[in-house]
Amino acid sequence: MRMAGPLYALYTRRLRRKVAASGPLPRHIGLIMDGNRRWARQMGLASPSQGHRAGGEHVEEVLGWCDRLGVTHVTVFVCSTENLARRDSAEVAFLMGLIEDLVGRRLAGAGARRQLHVAGTLDALPDRTARVLKEAVAATSGCATGAHVTLAIGYGGRQEVVDALRELLYEQAESGRTLGELADEIDLDDVARHLYTAGQPDPDLVIRTSGEQRMSNFLLWQSAHAELYFCEAYWPAFRELDFLRAVRSYADRRGSSPTP
Repeated sequence: MRMAGPLYALYTRRLRRKVAASGPLPRHIGLIMDGNRRWARQMGLASPSQGHRAGGEHVEEVLGWCDRLGVTHVTVFVCSTENLARRDSAEVAFLMGLIEDLVGRRLAGAGARRQLHVAGTLDALPDRTARVLKEAVAATSGCATGAHVTLAIGYGGRQEVVDALRELLYEQAESGRTLGELADEIDLDDVARHLYTAGQPDPDLVIRTSGEQRMSNFLLWQSAHAELYFCEAYWPAFRELDFLRAVRSYADRRGSSPTP
């Protein structure tokens, strides 16, 4: 049953206090923000781009919910390499413009609360979008809050592992080691330090909206031990109540069983 108005606000406040007090809380949350296009159709909007706009504007609000709970690391799956290749060029251009606005004017603007990181292949993006992202990363590098947000843009989890292995091979070749020596000694840490997310903790909780129950090539290496939560709401309609229920589910599962 959907609640609205004062009843929804009251229940949300109570659940927020309960979740914050009960723990354990996730340190790092991954967000697969799915359903923008379907939300636009459901709302009778003329273009799926309007769904992307609503979804982009919602990111900042969801980050605020994470701030309230003290979640220091958030990774948002914005678009995959497949999205860039398969979507209509006009839709992709509109999405890139939204990303530039979200990053340049909001996440990296005055008073930025989180250090910004990018996971993905910037070479696959338009030059302007890549430049805005690079400038935002530099502009927030000195953020002293201890909070981080990573935007997965032009991202693919399998390609990330391939790129990490390639970088590892280059590194070892420069040091003079043979392939045989690398094969004998390679371990998980060797690969992890070459991932796009190197230096960041692995996600504890991954939330996907829209009712789909799959990872879609998102943080495949990093999410090996993450709790997964699938929410029926489309991303623009994803409420703080839905978010808190996901965190409560995480706390219930982690509190009742040891972490692998």
